[in-house]
Amino acid sequence: MLDTPARWDEFRLSAGSSLTLAALGVVFGDIGTSPLYAVRQSLIDFGDMSEHAILGALSLIVWALVLIVMVKYVLVIMRADNRGEGGLLALTALVLRRTNPAHKRYLWIMGAGLVGAALFYGDGVITPAISVLSAVEGLKVATPFFDPYVVPISVVLLAGLFLMQRHGTAAVGRLFGPVMLVWFAVLALLGIWGIIHHPRILLAVNPIHGFALLIDAPWRGFFMLGAVFLAVTGAETLYADMGHFGRNALRTAWIGLVFPALLLNYFGQGAVLLGNPGALEHPFYRLAPEWGLYPLVGLATAATIIASQAVISGAFSITRQAVQLGYLPRLEVRHTSEQEIGQVYVPRINSALLVAVIILVVGFRSSDNLGAAYGIAVSGMMAITTGLAFLYMRSGGWSLAVAIPVFAAFGIIDLTFFSANLLKIAEGGWFPVVVAIVVFTIMGTWWRGRRLLAEQRARDAMPLQQFVEALKPDRPARVPGTAIFMSRDLNRVPVALLHALKHYKVLHERVVMMQVETEDVPHVPDEQRLEIRELGKGFHTIRIRYGFMDEPNILRALAQCRVGGFRFNLMETSFIIGRERLRQRPRPHHKGLWRWRDALFILMSNNTLDATEFFRIPANRVVELGGQIEL
Repeated sequence: MLDTPARWDEFRLSAGSSLTLAALGVVFGDIGTSPLYAVRQSLIDFGDMSEHAILGALSLIVWALVLIVMVKYVLVIMRADNRGEGGLLALTALVLRRTNPAHKRYLWIMGAGLVGAALFYGDGVITPAISVLSAVEGLKVATPFFDPYVVPISVVLLAGLFLMQRHGTAAVGRLFGPVMLVWFAVLALLGIWGIIHHPRILLAVNPIHGFALLIDAPWRGFFMLGAVFLAVTGAETLYADMGHFGRNALRTAWIGLVFPALLLNYFGQGAVLLGNPGALEHPFYRLAPEWGLYPLVGLATAATIIASQAVISGAFSITRQAVQLGYLPRLEVRHTSEQEIGQVYVPRINSALLVAVIILVVGFRSSDNLGAAYGIAVSGMMAITTGLAFLYMRSGGWSLAVAIPVFAAFGIIDLTFFSANLLKIAEGGWFPVVVAIVVFTIMGTWWRGRRLLAEQRARDAMPLQQFVEALKPDRPARVPGTAIFMSRDLNRVPVALLHALKHYKVLHERVVMMQVETEDVPHVPDEQRLEIRELGKGFHTIRIRYGFMDEPNILRALAQCRVGGFRFNLMETSFIIGRERLRQRPRPHHKGLWRWRDALFILMSNNTLDATEFFRIPANRVVELGGQIEL
């Protein structure tokens, strides 16, 4: 029993430690495996192995971690939470809530949010590929025998990871958390070992070394920034997964373990290179003694599989938000934890990511080749996050005197890294851009198509109040029971009701129009969930409100109606759902959508998840009445 303050404190401490450990396994894998390739790729891109170059590259990596991850995300951006939820779409919803929908700026803000979300999927494809490939390539350091097997081994490992997703983030976190705890401890110990041999590397903590390198060789230094950025690529996932584990657990893990371990390891790699420039082939593995090489490759492989988990869980989270906010069609979203409401699994997204990742591994075949493709998506997301966070903080009370210098500094850093990564477009950077364009097209088409379809329905529909008033006492005939019609607009007569009246020539004694709305907040309290209105003649409307992170459950909502004295007997209740099939009208183009986007919207609409499954309505209580709408 938790009946004393001491026991409550003990419980909270235990829960906090558990969340922090789970966060290591789910959130920090991406940024935690950057030491495998960030230092090496930076110096390869710079093309110099002098002490000046090594100290400068290390200095840029260290201060990128400090300014981008520690200052920008951990201390500032994580304050911009939508009632506990983070990520670009949650932030976009926050800013849109404080913007006039009639203003042109509203569409620009929404467009920026969708672009950022689309870029996240581009990152979600590349991170698993480059992380696992870079670890498995460590086998080549031990012996060239494994060279032909790197790609097949990587594909098998990645396939296993994606197949594990159905068991849920909580299960994965419990499994991976202890592994990542060992990983960060090993990073720190290896780094300390390297620093002991060449303590001069600690001079790299001075940012002057980084600035001097950029000034002495501006073009090569600017090109190298694209590789330096690899050290911070997990920062956006840290923000996106905030709703899974909470701000405090993530900050504790970062400040108490992840950040110190990363710094020590980066300095250790720099120390190895000061003593032996030839170690650039793989400075991370050169930190280990010979006897520890194979165990380290095994641990690194496990850590990189876990790194992939960070962006996969982030992709699930952002997909769920997009579905609830109306930016994507209804998809099957499985809730995988009874304790943590934010932990979900989206089968279609999981399958799509798996196929794309395997294509990427087989096509690029090495982490060096993938390094050129990495960074554009994440740096673009970071720049958009900075702009949206500025608007949010200003509307939340930050003065211009504080907001402008803080976010101008963040913006300059983001755009500098983004510009450096743009140089890699031809070498592979086009891939995440193509993924982002495809996702943005899907999201934009769905949002715009739904608006046009709603406008068309509103023009053709009869006002509900007028319909009720026109009913005669004895016509049409009424039969016992309750009929619930799912409606998109409670002021209009649902098409399904007109179909039912046309086919059956009768109405139920009690007719309920039910609308399910998604608010731009993560969760709606139970006391604000329902709004019930009586129209007379046995007609009622029920508005059910959910947050974009809530799980819609119609039966649970109907049970809540009893609090207001409005009771339902499920055995006497039928749900009548309109199943409209869309088809293109034979004409040159549609006002508001190009013809090919008409076809895309129709394809998505006709293949979206059935409302019965999405809202968890018993199939044996559902009647579907269909028709066709021309677009």
